[in-house]
Amino acid sequence: MDKKLIYIADDEINICNIIKSFLFKEGFEVETFNNGALLLDAFNMRQPDMLILDIMMPVLDGYSICESIRKKSPIPIIIVSAKDTEPDKVAGLTLGADDYLTKPFSPMELIARIKSIFRRIEFDKTHIQGNIINIADVTINLNKKQVLVNNKNIGLTNMEFSLLYYLINNKNRAISRSELLVKVWGFESEVETRATDDMIKRIRKKLTGAGSLLKVDTVWGFGFTIQDKE
Repeated sequence: MDKKLIYIADDEINICNIIKSFLFKEGFEVETFNNGALLLDAFNMRQPDMLILDIMMPVLDGYSICESIRKKSPIPIIIVSAKDTEPDKVAGLTLGADDYLTKPFSPMELIARIKSIFRRIEFDKTHIQGNIINIADVTINLNKKQVLVNNKNIGLTNMEFSLLYYLINNKNRAISRSELLVKVWGFESEVETRATDDMIKRIRKKLTGAGSLLKVDTVWGFGFTIQDKE
């Protein structure tokens, strides 16, 4: 299997070098950039398999990069930042990041999250065949990993697609937050559960923005469900 290429953008050179050395040892190909504009230029020349972005950078910050990339690619994005407030995390996830780690963090935790995302992507490639699912006014193309409302792609990221697909594939059943973290994120231990809520908000926004009638209902104190009304 080809080596996965990861781009890292952080204006703290030491952090770039530490992450790079750990990822090299794990068999990844890595390129580092000290500002967002350089990463974006490189992305337009050669698209990597994942981005790791700091928020606070000169020229172009992590939020701007994330927003720009999401307009043209569902590539996995992990934000690493010293900004640790809830609004900061929600902002990053709302713009399309798949995960958010607060500095200082363990390089091994970052590697675990990277591998979790890649495992999920490979699982989807192996298990999802060229099928079409219709529910309410939504069409799901499993082969292309697209969600269509009125024949228009609503632009879900890979993570958002996997979460919505899991809920639909288990429709009429309440799914706990912990189950979603295990099945969608691939985490096998207790982690921050706000990630599921933030991603559900993004999915709902994209569905309603496209005029869809499909509802992702909250099961208070437990998780989420999609009910098939037909």
